Amino acid sequence: MVTPLEHRASDEQEAAAPLRYSAAWDTADASIADARTAVRTLLAQAGHDPGQRPNQDAQLIVSELVTNALRHAPGPGALALEVAPDAALLRIAVRDSSPRPPEVRAHDARRVGGHGLYLVTRLCDQVQTIALKTGKQVVAHLHLRKPTP
Repeated sequence: MVTPLEHRASDEQEAAAPLRYSAAWDTADASIADARTAVRTLLAQAGHDPGQRPNQDAQLIVSELVTNALRHAPGPGALALEVAPDAALLRIAVRDSSPRPPEVRAHDARRVGGHGLYLVTRLCDQVQTIALKTGKQVVAHLHLRKPTP
């Protein structure tokens, strides 16, 4: 189950405050649907329409990264989202308990499954894996079009 650590929409009037969301889970029963809802809601607060491509791409990326964490490293994990103050960049960080870095599999349209990380790397401007004392953190940066007022 996802346990929210912080869910803040930066109510401060400062333009320099990013929008943030974070959640953690203890076991493999985290909700991928909740993760998609979190990024959709956060981006909507930043002015990105849920029906538009930037928001949909972000939901796909979060879904894939959280799914991989749950599938390949059952145990404690976390999701952190941050939208830049100008709403043009989304930083997605997913932490899990496995020290093994994710591997992008060769693209094969005939294969069932194994396409998630390939899609993430195609959609994101940057994806990196950071080794931690216990496990790893996968960080993805998705450039978003600035929302129209």
